[in-house]
Amino acid sequence: MRKFVALLALWMLLPVGAWAQSWGDLTGRIVFDGTPPKPRPLKITKDVQVFGNKGLVDESLVVGPDGGLANVVIYLTKPRRVKIHPELKNQVPKEVVIDNKDGRFVPRVATVWLGVQKLIYKNSDPVSHNCNCQPFNDNPANPLLEPGGTFHHMLSFPQFVPVPISCNIHPWMRGYVLPRSNPYMAVTDKHGRFVIPKLPAGVELQFRMWHEKIGYLRGVEVNGQKLNRGRFTIILRPGKNDLGQIRVPASVFAGK
Repeated sequence: MRKFVALLALWMLLPVGAWAQSWGDLTGRIVFDGTPPKPRPLKITKDVQVFGNKGLVDESLVVGPDGGLANVVIYLTKPRRVKIHPELKNQVPKEVVIDNKDGRFVPRVATVWLGVQKLIYKNSDPVSHNCNCQPFNDNPANPLLEPGGTFHHMLSFPQFVPVPISCNIHPWMRGYVLPRSNPYMAVTDKHGRFVIPKLPAGVELQFRMWHEKIGYLRGVEVNGQKLNRGRFTIILRPGKNDLGQIRVPASVFAGK
């Protein structure tokens, strides 16, 4: 009994942060290590009068002028039932819009927090498109979108990798969407940067990195670990946790 009372007294003297849940942000920058290939012009075979002069190029590998590798997806995979910061539901956009614009999907790669965010397909072009998305074990969609049209794709099942989106009318168009059951995911911008905010600190977290050209990232070291099928683990400190510059060798993309 005396031991219990002593432990209770010690616990009460600890600062609030010692037992309250703390949170951390995960940041980093992914860069292409080498000379990136010149973007290949796309062959426009439909509605040439609309898209033929847009200068469309293959965007399956986008490297910024500063070497940043765009459209890498970083997402939490374990624990599957993770604590979610209570403020995030009110801070994320309620809709994730993938627009058919200038013969492209914009953005090319998107993420959706299931049950919180709606996935909307939109057509800002003067001609019709369709958005063909066939997620595993979930509702498929292939709506015809006339100019100005929109479509709400009802999703309910988290995916292990991003799901392709295509337009059967304009076969050069390609996009991806990753639906997950938590908000802890990000897509690198044109500078290769990403931020995943308000993650639980003090617990082991497992993430995966994916890029459309090669699938799971490989040949890369993250947080002192060589990626295994794109995976790395980390225990975050409260506040900012920066992975620094993550270099992806050009050889990884050779022949892809």
